[in-house]
Amino acid sequence: MVNKLGKSAIAASTIALCTSVFSSSAFATDSLELSTIEPSDSALEQVTSVSQLTDVRPTDWAFQALQSLVERYGCIAGYPDRTYRGNRALTRFEFAAGLNACLDRVNELIAASTADLVKKEDLTTLQKLQEQFAVELATLRGRVDALEARTTTLERQQFSTTTKLGVELVTYLADAFGRNASDANNTNFGYRLRFDFDTSFSGEDRLRVRLQSTNLRRLDTATNFPVGLAGGTDESRFLATSVSQNGEITLNRLQYRFPVGQQLTVYLDANTIDPSIVTDPITPFNDQVIGAPSNFGQINPVYFPIGNRAGLAANFRVSPAISFDFGYYGEDSTIGGPNLTDSRSGIFNGGYSAWGQLVYGSGALKFGLLYVNSYSVVNGVDTLAGSNAAKVIGAGPVIGNSYGFQFNYRISPRFELGGWLGYTAARALGDGTKGDASVWNYAINLAFPDLGKTGNLGGIIFGMQPRLTGTSNDTLAQSIGLPAGQRSDRDIGYHIEAFYRYQFTDNVSITPGIIWLTAPNHDNRNPDVVIGVIRTTFVF
Repeated sequence: MVNKLGKSAIAASTIALCTSVFSSSAFATDSLELSTIEPSDSALEQVTSVSQLTDVRPTDWAFQALQSLVERYGCIAGYPDRTYRGNRALTRFEFAAGLNACLDRVNELIAASTADLVKKEDLTTLQKLQEQFAVELATLRGRVDALEARTTTLERQQFSTTTKLGVELVTYLADAFGRNASDANNTNFGYRLRFDFDTSFSGEDRLRVRLQSTNLRRLDTATNFPVGLAGGTDESRFLATSVSQNGEITLNRLQYRFPVGQQLTVYLDANTIDPSIVTDPITPFNDQVIGAPSNFGQINPVYFPIGNRAGLAANFRVSPAISFDFGYYGEDSTIGGPNLTDSRSGIFNGGYSAWGQLVYGSGALKFGLLYVNSYSVVNGVDTLAGSNAAKVIGAGPVIGNSYGFQFNYRISPRFELGGWLGYTAARALGDGTKGDASVWNYAINLAFPDLGKTGNLGGIIFGMQPRLTGTSNDTLAQSIGLPAGQRSDRDIGYHIEAFYRYQFTDNVSITPGIIWLTAPNHDNRNPDVVIGVIRTTFVF
């Protein structure tokens, strides 16, 4: 039976054997800097046979000693590339660290009643080494105790609150051309600037405070028909953002996101929001600053039949391939908002949208089924796209039931096919204007990721912006601006768009694009409009 002193010697001894393995130059240094305890190389890996070390040869002068340490005591580690690097010099602290590891290994052998594996001469050598490196071993053990205390503190605290700043600047140099549009527009330059302050309290949650400044305006499609709905339309809009601000800084988003268990993520919003912020709109063109240049080209308009101000939403991960996302928002409106006190506003009388989407994504295919129920006191079912009649504004409060089908299929790493179909069944509730209206829209998208260079994106979009396809009576049709005898948009106009995003750096991209609007306001009497745009994006 090995006595207590023998055990300590063994513990020191196992590393003592290491001395014959390391080059003698390892002992030439007198440096005792604690920083040398932690080697800069990659993490070491335990080996069970000296043959696993590719740079060790039987002709090496320390081969037998190394073989004994590896195969008898199992306390030698190699680098991830299966080398030992025996000619590298080491400090006294590095040697002491190895000695300590072998001491622990020998103690394990003794505790397992395998002390007969430890040679007497090894114990003698280890005892001498333990005495020689007593100072270094004491220092190492002190550092280990300190590290364990710090680790315990970190595990208890887990995370310290941090706030990160993100900056996004997007600019548009654009003009519109056409028989009417050329005279109604001049080449203009607009921008949108955002500052995102993202704070996390646990490492898994996020509080986002967004400040925004913009001076963007929509280009004028200069339509003349139908007479009651003539003028500009949202068919030329670039972003679903304000087109009335003049550069003032406003609070654009106040959102707190946090997980509940492994499958549920909850979003609390106290400012402008829409479902596409929470759920997957299933299109490669959705990002407002690096996706398609036009608002319609970015997303199915039925995702936001009204502007939303505040509310609650969640993602629920049903399985790795299926999620169900849902939410409830109050309307962002000067009449009907949840924060207003008049008889047509507030939480119970004001506007809202309640939505849910089932998303399936597996491999190259992804699709979603969306439903939105909305109510607006004065804003109808305005999606910031399509004809003026498709907004169904002017017939009093409107209930909307909107349905969307979106899909995207990655045919190859460089080519994707996608699109959507959207339908809104609107019911006007105004006195004397009650009735039903139908609004449809659709699009087919071709995406070309990494076109010409990694990070670039080419895109082609063909579709029909929201179009009023029918109303149930003349009174309703005339209340929203259609002439007598006309119950729907007169014709079908198409949206044709092509763009190419060139990624200069990770932070800077430029996107030239062209948009062709046939029969603006869905009326062939209005001349076509062609829009040229150069978008430049800076993201930091």
